Amino acid sequence: MKHKRYQFSTSTTDFYFDASLSQLGKLVNKQQAIIITDDNIYKAHAAKLKGWNTIVLKPGEEYKVQATIDSIIEQLIEMEADRKTTLVGLGGGVITDITGYTASVYMRGLSFGFVPTSLLAMVDAAIGGKNGIDVGVYKNMVGIIRQPKFLLYDVSLLKSLPEAEWQNGFAEIIKHACIKDAALFSILEKNDLPGFQKNKKLLSALVERNANIKSKVVQRDEFEKGERRLLNYGHTLGHALENQYELSHGQAVAIGMTYAAEISEQLAGFKQAERVVQLIGRYGLPTYASFDTKKAFAVLKMDKKREKKDIHYILLSKIGKGIVQPIPPPQLEKTIQAL
Repeated sequence: MKHKRYQFSTSTTDFYFDASLSQLGKLVNKQQAIIITDDNIYKAHAAKLKGWNTIVLKPGEEYKVQATIDSIIEQLIEMEADRKTTLVGLGGGVITDITGYTASVYMRGLSFGFVPTSLLAMVDAAIGGKNGIDVGVYKNMVGIIRQPKFLLYDVSLLKSLPEAEWQNGFAEIIKHACIKDAALFSILEKNDLPGFQKNKKLLSALVERNANIKSKVVQRDEFEKGERRLLNYGHTLGHALENQYELSHGQAVAIGMTYAAEISEQLAGFKQAERVVQLIGRYGLPTYASFDTKKAFAVLKMDKKREKKDIHYILLSKIGKGIVQPIPPPQLEKTIQAL
């Protein structure tokens, strides 16, 4: 296990890279821990979960709602969970969101940690303390920012991932490269999805690099007053499309990044939109799409990144450098319609 510790405003998070699920017992006391996972993951790893207290949920974004939290809380009460209990989210972004959120509200706050099982959760969703639930078509409309105690990384858990879930994760990896890491962008251009899937060493290094990119941004701006906003590159339009068109998170963000690269050419003098679009396509993700601009805009206007009259849109000034640009909604709508 490779250990790295990040200090945030009120707590620290321990990252354990190159680890294995079987080492979870070294981080938490089995008797005082409750694992929250979903049906699919439970079935795939039932042998490793023997002897652990578990709460098993139905899989899917449609269960990332308040009703699920209520049912977990009822189970925690039945299991006599108290303030010494640690909740462990074993799963993808939906599970880590639900676990972190429940842990933050049950008895005014339990300790919690994550074992991310999807690439998306490993490089993005499980990091940074944002834990939220959806309300109707509004993604993550309710939630908190509270850091997990630990993250345990076992890349062998990715073996059973369907292809679409790999692509989902690469959307966030491409995002990190676009806003923060031009060298990573070049690495992604030189490789492809099957190459990373076959090479565990290359994959481990990629996961760790992305976890560090996100952790450092969060460390510098935990409560999203400035730099952390850059992590929303592709997400403003992406979130508006995701629940309306039943897209996966990665597909929605990929389309959002494509349009954001084009808007960057128009409003921020960005010259490399074509390279961004090619890279997104290289990893099997969608780029341009036809959608109802008015409908997307109605959701986009309610986005959490809106302040006063402007929407803080994340654009690129060059590959590896994201910028926050306030854009008045009418101008943004016009720009998107013209693309």
